Amino acid sequence: MITIRNAKAEDLPELIAIERLCFSPEEAATQEAFEKRIRLIPDSFFVAEADGVIAGLINGPVIESPFITDDLFQTIKENPASGGHQTILGLAVSPAFQNRGIASMLLAHLEASAEEAGRETITLTCKENLIGYYKSHGYLNNGVSSSDHAGAIWYNMSKPLQLR
Repeated sequence: MITIRNAKAEDLPELIAIERLCFSPEEAATQEAFEKRIRLIPDSFFVAEADGVIAGLINGPVIESPFITDDLFQTIKENPASGGHQTILGLAVSPAFQNRGIASMLLAHLEASAEEAGRETITLTCKENLIGYYKSHGYLNNGVSSSDHAGAIWYNMSKPLQLR
C-alpha cells in the first residue's frame, strides 16, 4: 500500500539517498536545499511511503513567474496562501520502487494540492527523454528552458490547473 504525506525533517537521510540514486551529483538537491524545502515549503514537499519505507518524493516552491529559474535550486521562500505557479524541482522514485506508478501518484497528489490552493499551473523542467512522460500526464512542452542547471539542456513543461 502506498501512502503520500508531507515530508518531515527526520526523512532527510532517506530523501537524500533517493535523490542521489535518481540524479547526477550536479543535478541532485543538496542536504541544505532539502532542509530549507522541508522547513519553508512543507505544504508542497511530499513523500510516498510503501509499507513504512520512503519510496519517492516530489517538491517545489510556488513562484510568481510561469517558468522555473535556476536561482530556485538555491533560494526559495515560503509559499503564498493562494495563487501563483506550483513548481516541481524534484520528482524521484527509488529504483527499488520504480515502474509501480508511484511517480504518477506523487504528481496527482501535488496537482490536487495545488488546485486546492488556487495555483494557476504546475511548472517544471525536464530533459528531452522525459517529455513524453510528462505529456502523458497532461503537461505541455513549452520549448527549451533558459536553465543551464548542471550544464544540461532542459525543457519547460507546464500544466494548467482547474481553479476551484
